[in-house]
Amino acid sequence: MTSPASSIHQPVKDERVSVDLGERSYNIVIGGNLLDRSGPLISEVLRKKRVAIITDETVGPLHLHRLQKTLEAEGIEQVSITLPAGEQTKDLKFFGDLLDRLLEARIGRDECLIAFGGGVIGDLTGFAASALRRGVDFIQIPTTLLSQVDSSVGGKTGVNSRHGKNLIGAFYQPKLVVADVSLLDSLPQRDLLAGYAEVVKYGLLGDFDFYNWLEQYGPAIIEGEISARIHAVKTSVQTKADIVAADEKESGVRALLNLGHTFGHALEAETGYGPSLVHGEGVAVGMLMAMDLSAKMGLMTWQDCERVKAHYQKTGLLSELPAIEGVVWNAKKLLAHMYQDKKVDKGKLTFILMKSIGAAFTTQDVNEDDILDILDSYVRSHTERN
Repeated sequence: MTSPASSIHQPVKDERVSVDLGERSYNIVIGGNLLDRSGPLISEVLRKKRVAIITDETVGPLHLHRLQKTLEAEGIEQVSITLPAGEQTKDLKFFGDLLDRLLEARIGRDECLIAFGGGVIGDLTGFAASALRRGVDFIQIPTTLLSQVDSSVGGKTGVNSRHGKNLIGAFYQPKLVVADVSLLDSLPQRDLLAGYAEVVKYGLLGDFDFYNWLEQYGPAIIEGEISARIHAVKTSVQTKADIVAADEKESGVRALLNLGHTFGHALEAETGYGPSLVHGEGVAVGMLMAMDLSAKMGLMTWQDCERVKAHYQKTGLLSELPAIEGVVWNAKKLLAHMYQDKKVDKGKLTFILMKSIGAAFTTQDVNEDDILDILDSYVRSHTERN
């Protein structure tokens, strides 16, 4: 891995990571001020110079005109569809509405969708691409840190159900991912931190050197140091790309990418997948719960847990159950949500636990009483604070 000093002080340049999936391989291009230069990159992968851009009411007013301009310069015809922002858009109703609008726009099988937004837009657009006319191409232009390092890479697409998160969807790979880290400058601090939780995840699950680097340069990423952001995004997506190439449909090692998610999705379900707890915040708390469970089971040291919690404090990551109006945290209710998780196999929960920082593994050999104890400890701590 590139050393901390060189990654910060070298001249800023674009980086590329390849996702190696044979005929379905694609590139992730990472850089600063990349959106305005994305037209030629996009043109290279199009079969026909006509695209449909799907964005939301937050991203569209800020950046859509820039994407349209660079596409126009390449002679690419375009239609655009703007959806409401937020997790509530990621459901079957909006999925059906989006397909209807794409058909009304006469998007053909040789044309392409562009997902221009965060994880919600990326997941919804990718799922629509998989279904429209039995499959059209799509491109990801992620605009949040979370989507740049995680959801835009790997081909997981889909929508939520009232029964749980991401329970309806398909594995469907994009043709290209364009990650412009300069777009992160317009993110609220809360959304930036939610994405940073996923960056930390890559260090915790399998790259101790990267985690050490984050302890030193995490604040620079959050504060906007462009070379630090490029290095963090590149390292994160390289890790994910390697895992996806080895296990595209999550039958083995890819499950490691769900570190913190079994707990985190339960927290999101309890809050109704609304804005009161965004995905990255649920994952942040969920990773701490997974580490505490690992320590309780004697798999990793409490000292490692405290080290990670200190980094959370330093960078401002959410480390506890938040106070949310109308939500009464309850350990048994959270456990019930966990059993609706798509990773449940033969009635048993699947967990990603840790032996140390940078050494995660998958297991179903977990005592339910231990899970409840961890959940209850967070609930009690929340009650005492409030």
